[in-house]
Amino acid sequence: MSNGLSTSDLIVFLVYIAIVGGYGYWIYSKKKKLTADTKDFFLAEGSLAWWAIGASLIASNISAEQFIGMSGDGYFVGIAVSVYEWFAAIVLIIIAVWFMPIYLKNKIFTMPQFLKMRYNESVALIMTVFWLFLYIFVNLTSILYLGSVAINGLLGGQYLHLIMIVLMLFALIITLGGMKVIGYTDVIQVAVLIIGGLATTYLALTIVSDKFGTGGTALAGFLDLMKQAPEHFHMIQAKPALTTTTIDQPENLEIQKYVILPGIMMYLAGQWILGLNYWGCNQYITQRALGADLKTARTGILFAAFLKILMPVIVMLPGIAAYVLYKNGHLPQMGAGNKDGAYSAILGFLPSGLKGLSLAALTAAIVASLAGKANSISTIFTLDIFKKYINKDADEKKLIWTGRLAIVASMIVAVIFTWNDTLGIGGEGGFTFIQKYTGFISPGVFAIFLLGMFWKRTTASAALVGILTGFLLSVFFNSYAVSIFGKETLLYTAFEYQKMDNGVVKTLTEIPFLINMGWSFFFTVAVMGVVSLAGPKINEKAFIFEKGMFKLEPRTIIMIVAALMILAALYVRFW
Repeated sequence: MSNGLSTSDLIVFLVYIAIVGGYGYWIYSKKKKLTADTKDFFLAEGSLAWWAIGASLIASNISAEQFIGMSGDGYFVGIAVSVYEWFAAIVLIIIAVWFMPIYLKNKIFTMPQFLKMRYNESVALIMTVFWLFLYIFVNLTSILYLGSVAINGLLGGQYLHLIMIVLMLFALIITLGGMKVIGYTDVIQVAVLIIGGLATTYLALTIVSDKFGTGGTALAGFLDLMKQAPEHFHMIQAKPALTTTTIDQPENLEIQKYVILPGIMMYLAGQWILGLNYWGCNQYITQRALGADLKTARTGILFAAFLKILMPVIVMLPGIAAYVLYKNGHLPQMGAGNKDGAYSAILGFLPSGLKGLSLAALTAAIVASLAGKANSISTIFTLDIFKKYINKDADEKKLIWTGRLAIVASMIVAVIFTWNDTLGIGGEGGFTFIQKYTGFISPGVFAIFLLGMFWKRTTASAALVGILTGFLLSVFFNSYAVSIFGKETLLYTAFEYQKMDNGVVKTLTEIPFLINMGWSFFFTVAVMGVVSLAGPKINEKAFIFEKGMFKLEPRTIIMIVAALMILAALYVRFW
């Protein structure tokens, strides 16, 4: 095992940089020959093929939070964390079948535009501000921080701030070219991500097999993982007993795992809200498909669903491999076993050349996500704030330059807040940090989108109440419910456990955040329903569904059935 990069690693990495940069510049040069307008810059309207849409969705989604955060949770919890990927495949099917027809029929280009069209300008403005804060202070910062920490670990641990700046600059170069450049360079990014990620997993499994003397093959390594850590290969975790525990007891770890992934209950509550809100009501994601026709958009989204099924092999299995190696004394560089160091520790085993490929895969995931997130921030700010409230008469050229300035500004803010980990991303755990804090607004946002799409009676007043109710309930369940109602109620069970934070043992009492999201959503929908009943039976801004609007082509049905059959087989095997 070695730290740092060899000459061959650097060559592989520089070839990746040259290919992505050169291809991006070629796409940008071709685009410049056309008339540049805002729809072209922000949405690449009509110019992304289905495979580019699907690849761009995955490139934007898979980032440091998966490579580092999900590998970390794979190390800590096991295959159960794959729910975020495999459940997302089901959610993408729902988005392709029911959400995209509504967006495309009504010519929706941004999520605030949807809210203004269905409700009113006040609802749209409130959510615009919410999204901008979320994208900058949760998503951009966490992607940049986790990515920098991972690459820094691979390079020996001395270049954290330099890496932050380099990642920011690389993402800026791609983002400033517009959505078409992002979309098509994402195809290369995903190819590098998958090839490099699979190579890392393959090597990790062969290393495990070699350490245990079972033949040195990937299949033997996988079987070794199942033998050495059988508890890491169950999708559904049993609910632990409410007992007093200390940090050195096994029961304490079981409670921590359940708080992150609360067994069957997460499927009945938070996973639906988290997934459908992220994939269906999120500018960052839907933007890839909003410029296409329905057939292309649906095929691209379903292609992404198949890629999501593959992702746990790339971003979760290395974490379990790290756990087994560490548990058996083969990974001493992990020190106290910090889970977010699992992926970097595995990369340290890779031979020259492959380490460079894995670094390229990790960089591809980070840069693609940063670029996609920055473009979404730019789109929302330019079209939903600048053009509406600051300069209504701005021409196309000015809007594009405003978008570019917004990209630069958001990146600089992200660097400032990640420089010394001001938000405490490292202490929370990368993947959990994003899911938990996104969950504060997910219940209210998803409620106003879902009812706005499919219940014609929903009113703007109900939407405003829903936004506020969803947020307040999320805060209440996360911070105050236990002190008021106790640890055990009909709605939830709160667990007390101990956790090490910067060398200090802290005692925490928490309701699993996915359960909090479920109840916050349920009560928000109920409140919105009551408020809407005071209005007309059919709201004047309700969407009208046309006959055959949700009809599926045979090819689409085949793709859906195939994806569901694969997922069913996986759950039967690893339940």
